[in-house]
Amino acid sequence: MPHSTLRRFFRRTALALVLGAVAAGLTTVSPLATSAAAAGTLQQVTGFGSNPGNLTMYEYAPSGLSSGAPLVVALHGCTQSASDYHSHSGWQKFADEWGFAVVYPQTSSANNSLSCFSWFDSTKDTRGKGEAASIKQMVDTAVAQYGSDTSRIYVTGLSAGGGMAADLLADYPDVFAGGSVDSGLPAQCATTQTAASGCQYSNQGLTAAQWGDKVRNSYAGYSGPWPRVAIWQGSSDTTVAPVNGTELRDQWTDVWGIGQTASSTQSLSGGTTESIYDDSTGAPAVALFSVSGMTHGLAVSPGSGTDQCGTTGTYYLDHICSSYYTAKFWGLDGSGTGTGSPSAPSGLTVTGTTDTGATLSWNSVSDAASYNVYRNGTKAGSTTGTTYSDTGLTAATTYTYTVAAVDSSGAVGATSASVTATTTGFGATCYTDNNYNQVRAGRAYQSGGYTYADGSAQNMGLYNVAVTHTLKETSSGYFVIADSGC
Repeated sequence: MPHSTLRRFFRRTALALVLGAVAAGLTTVSPLATSAAAAGTLQQVTGFGSNPGNLTMYEYAPSGLSSGAPLVVALHGCTQSASDYHSHSGWQKFADEWGFAVVYPQTSSANNSLSCFSWFDSTKDTRGKGEAASIKQMVDTAVAQYGSDTSRIYVTGLSAGGGMAADLLADYPDVFAGGSVDSGLPAQCATTQTAASGCQYSNQGLTAAQWGDKVRNSYAGYSGPWPRVAIWQGSSDTTVAPVNGTELRDQWTDVWGIGQTASSTQSLSGGTTESIYDDSTGAPAVALFSVSGMTHGLAVSPGSGTDQCGTTGTYYLDHICSSYYTAKFWGLDGSGTGTGSPSAPSGLTVTGTTDTGATLSWNSVSDAASYNVYRNGTKAGSTTGTTYSDTGLTAATTYTYTVAAVDSSGAVGATSASVTATTTGFGATCYTDNNYNQVRAGRAYQSGGYTYADGSAQNMGLYNVAVTHTLKETSSGYFVIADSGC
């Protein structure tokens, strides 16, 4: 959050304690260090890239982490540090239990006087720039070090870290399979520090489509698949107003192309209401967790229970273990209900095209009972095999495809990388105009005061501006009358 807005909220926090936590108990390694050397220890990684955002990288990996495991990026809030977030948030517990690595980016007072991530600065929070670029470099380094599954990379963050997490989901939807925004802001809500306070405290009055455009414009031309997004918001938050949770819900449901009416709701512990918004296949795409009475912070629930985690502290609030429910929403528990299981199919390839169809193939997934095939983000069909022929397409048109495995319980896994297929043939185009202009445009000719379509020579009537027809070009230079519909 901006310095001017948040100083009054953080005056009780001693910066010296934060800096001391960073220095305490941490080792330093180069990115070439093996995962075995890193096991079970929070450590700093140096030399992870050009680091245009002037950030510091820390990581945690449990003992015995296998290649192909997921990766979580966790972003601290203002005045906090990587070690502080690691100690309180509960992510270590689930990394150990469910087998994944965690990267903790850290900013400092050199970047922002309150050590906030710059979610409100378009020179630092956009694709390929500043802090966003540094975090992408950390992801690349961790993937190379641990052999992480690139289809199961997730990002979460608190407060300013939550705002940056939302920005990263918009900047790099091709990198992150899911995210969680805890007491944070919609993606690209503000592009200057001056505008940040308005985002924190006020309804911005944007439609869902306008919020969605902020995501779509962050990586122009990208058409999906989109990350699965969890949103955590306290009803009594006066630092980041509860309307931000609603705006985040609107933003990401619009990006997914689904409505803002929940597919299901249920009550959880700690006064929490979970609202799930399913995609067109019936799989959860967006989740809004509203915590009654919670002020500004990350929801934790100290204890040894399965669904408990974390420790309380400044901005770590005893309500519910948000990290547990977020990890389950992503599918990191291996239940098959999230994006992490079944695994995303690899090797998706276009094996052939015709004027009206495209044929695909991919590698099998061990726990798949069937596969869903998506065309331009919408389910086109399903199959029990690893090939699929899509028919009824338009000639000379490009389509984008992804595939997801479905297990025996009906749970839909992560989607594959996308491929494009362009059908063959001539893409028919229609032109409606008067006969005089059709001739002038080279789509028809006149003879003896009458007009005739080029190629088909169909009689279009008198050669004047009073007669109008629609001509359909069915092959290059060949036109037919299509007044009844094109």
